[in-house]
Amino acid sequence: MNDQSDSWNRGGPVNLAHDTAALMEQVLYEVKRVVVGQDHFLERILVAILAQGHLLIEGVPGLAKTRTVSTLAQVLRGHFKRIQFTPDLLPADLVGTRVFNQKTSEFATVLGPVFTNLLLADEINRAPAKVQSALLEVMQERQVTIAGESHPVPQPFLVMATQNPIETEGTYPLPEAQVDRFMMKVLIGYPSEDEEVVIVQRVTGAPIAVRAVASTEQLMALQAQCRQGYVDPALLHYAVRLVSATREPARYGLPELARFISFGASPRATISLIEGARALAFLRGRSYALPQDVMDLVSDVLRHRLVLSYEALAEGHNADALIQKILQTVTPPDKPLETHVQVSQAASA
Repeated sequence: MNDQSDSWNRGGPVNLAHDTAALMEQVLYEVKRVVVGQDHFLERILVAILAQGHLLIEGVPGLAKTRTVSTLAQVLRGHFKRIQFTPDLLPADLVGTRVFNQKTSEFATVLGPVFTNLLLADEINRAPAKVQSALLEVMQERQVTIAGESHPVPQPFLVMATQNPIETEGTYPLPEAQVDRFMMKVLIGYPSEDEEVVIVQRVTGAPIAVRAVASTEQLMALQAQCRQGYVDPALLHYAVRLVSATREPARYGLPELARFISFGASPRATISLIEGARALAFLRGRSYALPQDVMDLVSDVLRHRLVLSYEALAEGHNADALIQKILQTVTPPDKPLETHVQVSQAASA
């Protein structure tokens, strides 16, 4: 592992994407020693980390969301904090405040729990609007303002917020502006019977100690390298067409969807698609993105950004079903040849 770290510090090995995939495979191996299943969830966490995005997670209680994030923090030698959002939570409980010290007769700044690498905002929709807006600045600006003074949060920084889909009493709907700040919304389902047997065996058995296989410094280096991954211009246009189809579906041969979508996705969705596809390509051992990388992320990137009409809700339509219709209609570009990618990378170097 030290040899790998040294090679990154010297400018990176020849096949950086392959080494990134190998390192992330080690990270996944350690996490999956504790967490059973949840392959899709784990992959999306790694995509968000590499792409420097945030995750909105929806799933019923007891699906190991907290355990997954805390284990990942151990494997990455990062700091992890969990905040249980409640209706009486104040912004100061989240970002910190100024405290008067009677001994020195001076005010001192006490930083809140958002100053960490991996932040789990549990049941984020239970907090009032003032708390949600305080988290909004941290997510977008990666800094906190206390008494007019800015304090940057540690890097890397990732917010994972959970929502409980089966209990809405005493909750505050997330503002559209805040929902749009989340790169992806991931849905977590129940494990299979075989997976649940393994879960019970591990939880009721001896504790499993995971080892750290990477550091936050390595992770920041990987994030910087990931942004250098090649994205073909045709892929950019494909992402734009997919997002544009949520705003003007009639232009793309889907006039029947116009009455189901009140508001489509913003340009931030297009950015998230490209950033996420590039990160997913790195996880798959490539330094260039393919149409399949974009297609695999479309549902996670768009499902929370579509505002459905009352007519759609009345007829039982959900965002995922509408997104699938768009995917089937908007044609992806031809798969770029690896030789073409290498030539393009050499020209931009």
